[in-house]
Amino acid sequence: MRILFCGGGTGGHVNPAISIANTILQKHPDTQIAFVGTRHGIESSLVPKGGYPIHFVKVRGFKRKISLSNIDAAVKAVTSVWAAKKIIKEFQPDVVVGTGGYVSWPTVKAAAKMGIPCVIHEQNAYPGVTTKMLSKYAAKICLSFEESKKYFDERVRDKLVLTGNPINVTFYDYNDVRREFGIADGEPYILSAGGSMGADKVNEYCFDLMERLSIPRNIRHTHAVGRVGWEKYKAIAHEKGFDKKSNLEILEYIYDMPKRQTAADIVISRAGAITLAELAFRGKAAIFIPSPNVAEDHQYKNAKVLADAGAAIVFRESEVNGRLLAETVQRLLDHPEEIRKMQDAVKKFAKPEAAAVIADIVLKAAKRK
Repeated sequence: MRILFCGGGTGGHVNPAISIANTILQKHPDTQIAFVGTRHGIESSLVPKGGYPIHFVKVRGFKRKISLSNIDAAVKAVTSVWAAKKIIKEFQPDVVVGTGGYVSWPTVKAAAKMGIPCVIHEQNAYPGVTTKMLSKYAAKICLSFEESKKYFDERVRDKLVLTGNPINVTFYDYNDVRREFGIADGEPYILSAGGSMGADKVNEYCFDLMERLSIPRNIRHTHAVGRVGWEKYKAIAHEKGFDKKSNLEILEYIYDMPKRQTAADIVISRAGAITLAELAFRGKAAIFIPSPNVAEDHQYKNAKVLADAGAAIVFRESEVNGRLLAETVQRLLDHPEEIRKMQDAVKKFAKPEAAAVIADIVLKAAKRK
């Protein structure tokens, strides 16, 4: 069996695909799997690190405002489909799986036109433009939130399946991974990140948090800056002397995120759907700073569900700063019972079977071909 995955731009589109691919290989080790992505997307590094080959097409998104770049996007919307067809002809997949991002558009469209069954997956409560555009080409549309169904045309409602978000469900023991990272028993550990591509405000607030709390209290703290702005914030961290502090760790990207999340006492991050699913599975207390630059404010809406259940703390980016963030973290560390309540509450949102459910849907689609 041969399966072609496409998805990219951010880790939120790539990591679900890798999770599904890994699950399929566990069920059928002889399956041939490949990916389609863009050279500038995070998939260009994540997919090879995941052990899979990747093919590239040139595609970009349209700007909401009138822009000359939209002319280039329009040209690539056509030429990328031709490029995807060539990849499909060479790889000969039995099924194509799209997990979002602009690169899913040419690959799924080309495959559907060539008579190859396609399965697409939407991570967020509010479906992305690519997902809605491709819904008519898909055999099945896997959703992560019940609320998503109302955004689809009635003509595709029979294709919708509620599956949840696929994540890495490898279990790690809290004490074991902390020993691996050299974290002492009872020593607080903060994990923070602004997403795979980075976020200026989250980086700014977390650097301030380090100066106000992590350094004075000698708290272990790992922060991922993200691909965009890495050079800038690496230089800032050096200027502030962070690289001389043994309790601080500044990274571009965290490749062992499941272990880091397991070891953490408090996680600070954006509120991408995959991050929420991962933290629910691992039962982690979290402080979310949702991105204000996403369609329909879906990150805030997703995080608000957890906050309303007492499973997380949510701050609007415009309403928080380093001082408030430090005060909040300090309050949680000073009252561990609050952390335990959040941990118990967030576990109720876990759907560890999502990758297996989607894998079965993909395999059935392939067999029908």
